[in-house]
Amino acid sequence: MATHEVSVTERAARRIAQILKSEEPGTMLRVSVEGGGCSGFRYEFGVEHARAEDDIAIERDGVTVLVDPVSLEYMKGSEIDFVDELIGASFQVRNPQATSGCGCGTSFAL
Repeated sequence: MATHEVSVTERAARRIAQILKSEEPGTMLRVSVEGGGCSGFRYEFGVEHARAEDDIAIERDGVTVLVDPVSLEYMKGSEIDFVDELIGASFQVRNPQATSGCGCGTSFAL
């Protein structure tokens, strides 16, 4: 289910729902792109209680993920997933625009 060229997997939606269960109703997950990280840019994940006027809302299975317009430019075509592996569990963004990334999946270069 893609919105504005960014999609959220079923696994990610389930994990977001688990995280937000302890928050007040209507709470959303925000994903943004910030400068820094070992590859130049990094993804930030946070909890939001209000939506900004220019936010893009991606809805999947009853959860809402917010992305601001500037971050959206860096994330077009991306898929937000949740992986649970022996080395740890985390959200990962599969970004087709990234020319390189780090092993943890939270940092990338364009």
